[in-house]
Amino acid sequence: MTKMSRLALAVASTLLATGAHAAPKGEVLVLLSSEHQLPLQDGKRYATGYYLNEFGVPADQLLKAGYKLVLVTPKGNAPSVDQRSIDPSYFAGDAVEMRRIEKVVQGLPGIDDTLSVKEVLAGDLGRYAGLFIPGGHAPLIDLANNPDVGALLRHFHQAGKPTAAICHGPIALLSAQQDPASYQSALARGEKPAATDWLYKGYKMTIFSDPEEQVFEGSLKDQRLLFYPANAMAMAGGDMGYAKAWQPNVVVDRELITGQNPFSDKALAKVLLEKLAEQAKPSGQGI
Repeated sequence: MTKMSRLALAVASTLLATGAHAAPKGEVLVLLSSEHQLPLQDGKRYATGYYLNEFGVPADQLLKAGYKLVLVTPKGNAPSVDQRSIDPSYFAGDAVEMRRIEKVVQGLPGIDDTLSVKEVLAGDLGRYAGLFIPGGHAPLIDLANNPDVGALLRHFHQAGKPTAAICHGPIALLSAQQDPASYQSALARGEKPAATDWLYKGYKMTIFSDPEEQVFEGSLKDQRLLFYPANAMAMAGGDMGYAKAWQPNVVVDRELITGQNPFSDKALAKVLLEKLAEQAKPSGQGI
């Protein structure tokens, strides 16, 4: 049985287990990092992955709304959770809700054996209603410098289908340029590179802000990130906008939906669902 066939069976089982008996509204592709060791300055590394709430809260809302989720990583492996994110503070202090969301994520079809980006690109991209990119620092490792990720983004851009990314997830957008690997390498060297033919140049967007990143970096005991994502996006040509640190903030421009930080999870899910519903309306019904 192929991985796609196993995934279809797992999706059906999950829909039954979660009580989602109605006909699914469509499939949403969820792009996650394959990596879990973030390179820092001086050769050090930080154990990371996806943030539980940034992945799980929108995923839960999408499932409840009747969407299937198809998980994809660059390598087609199991994504890792950032252990720091398994914290009730990201769930309004509600440990019971945190554990519920944790179970939702653990029960997702493909969570232990995702599709690879190359497999998805070789298939029918038209089947997916939208793209969702959770955060955590892991996307800085292998989603911002990846031409295959760029090809995936280009499809959703050209189709005008919703592309939603939260916290550090928007860094993946940098892959949609001519040479994303060279751009990221220059950032890591402390240079100020120019993005070439970046798909999202001039788009209004947000990402984890410098003040928020400084708080995180301050927890690393004198270790430093290779670069700050907000600066990287601005240099590439993003029209960046931020709320005060740790306040929910979602920015929408055309098909692109970006959330600033972990506390933007519910707001981002709401906008993504609205965009998906708008797209699904028959022609002539307006918006």
